[in-house]
Amino acid sequence: MIVRKYESRDLEAVLSSWEQAARLAHPFLAEEFLAQERKNLPELYLPNAETWVAEIDGAAVGFVALIGNEIGGLFLLPSHHGKGIGRALVDKAREVRGTLEVEVFSRNSIGRRFYANCGFEEIGESIHEPTRQKVLRLRCSAGD
Repeated sequence: MIVRKYESRDLEAVLSSWEQAARLAHPFLAEEFLAQERKNLPELYLPNAETWVAEIDGAAVGFVALIGNEIGGLFLLPSHHGKGIGRALVDKAREVRGTLEVEVFSRNSIGRRFYANCGFEEIGESIHEPTRQKVLRLRCSAGD
C-alpha cells in the first residue's frame, strides 16, 4: 500500500470509496443530501483540497482531503476498513500539515471510533446546518 497525491485518473475510485463509506457511516443522512455531496465532490471539494489517496495494487481504495489543517473528508472502501489504511492516510496528513482538525457527525460511530483511535480529542460541537445534525469538532496535535 502506498499513499500518493491524488490524480484526475483517481476520480471514479475516489467517488466509489466516498459513496460506499458515506452510506455505511451516515445512514441517517437524507438521500438528497448525499446526492448533492456526490456532485460537490468533483466540482467543489477536490479542486479546493490537497488530496492524498491510498493505493493498493494500482487501485485507489481511499483518500484524505485536506483544506489547510482540516480533514475535509477521509473515506475508505469498507472492504479495506480495519487494515491500517485509514491510519496511514491520517499519518500522511499529519506529516504534511501537523496539527489536524476534523468535524464528524455525532451519530457516525465508525468515524468517531476511528478518530479516537488516531488520537483525536473533542474540542467542540455545533449543528451542521444543511442536515440539522450535531457535529463534533476534533483535534489531534502534531506531537501526539
